[in-house]
Amino acid sequence: MPVPSEERLSYGIQLPVQSQSTIYAEPWEAAAGPDDLVEIARAADRAGFAYVASCDHVAIPRRLAGAMSTVWYDPVATLAFLAGVTERVRLLSHVAIVGLRHPLVTAKQYATLDHLSGGRLVLGVGAGHVREEFEAVGVDFERRGAVLDETIDALRAALGSDEFPVHHGKTYDFEGLGQRPRPAQERVPVWVGGSSPAAVRRAALRGDGWLPQGDPRDRLPGQIARLKALRAEAGIEDPVTIGAIAEPLYVGQPGWDVGRRTLHGAPEALAESLRAYRAIGVHQIQVRFRSRSRTELIDQIAAFGADVAPHL
Repeated sequence: MPVPSEERLSYGIQLPVQSQSTIYAEPWEAAAGPDDLVEIARAADRAGFAYVASCDHVAIPRRLAGAMSTVWYDPVATLAFLAGVTERVRLLSHVAIVGLRHPLVTAKQYATLDHLSGGRLVLGVGAGHVREEFEAVGVDFERRGAVLDETIDALRAALGSDEFPVHHGKTYDFEGLGQRPRPAQERVPVWVGGSSPAAVRRAALRGDGWLPQGDPRDRLPGQIARLKALRAEAGIEDPVTIGAIAEPLYVGQPGWDVGRRTLHGAPEALAESLRAYRAIGVHQIQVRFRSRSRTELIDQIAAFGADVAPHL
């Protein structure tokens, strides 16, 4: 993964269709499918996006299905599918709830994905929040934070260069078990998701990057300062990629109601607003475009890459 640039924002996108929470899904996504994902991923690839991202949930309980929906594509299958139809864009799990699975299972899946894609994986991880999901697979929901901490350590070993990784921990213990193919990357970047104090600490001490979840702009400087202070106290000198989820965007003047929070207008004005993220220490922004169809979304992606990104 390239060292974070202090001069330029990179930009990525969480794909539509593959997760359809009512918080962000557009109506047209309900009838969309694999062909739409392919065309959108290819558009992002052409437009210079740093990554395309896919979410992770195993199963949604009935009590949450109305808000979250039950449409959550598997991230490994989705990203592997899209690796075969794209060329350069990186493949981000945003985020994989890795505590739901044994780290050797996760390592086998994501090492294979990195191998097949020529080293394009970014492994985004998070603690998860749906109790029933953990109970269904026999994982202690109350210990999910501690389990995630250890799982990251175990994955560092299992996704490293050693064909026979070693990890001895409280929850997982393995040695003498070989896994090939190895990842194409010498070090698979691990980005930690979440904005709670525990998540920020986890990102600071164990992550190559931080994926905040819904922090408004005015909260980010304090969070970033804390993350950097924690890394300094721990003596960690490696660069860390700090992310942010930007407000919804629409390039140009929409002829329909895109919502009051949506940033819209001329490319230069959008770029000026987004550059404020760089000024507070953010390296990459995740963007989401309002759209009424696949065609409109692809047009927005192309317009952003051509007209907004050069000003970032």
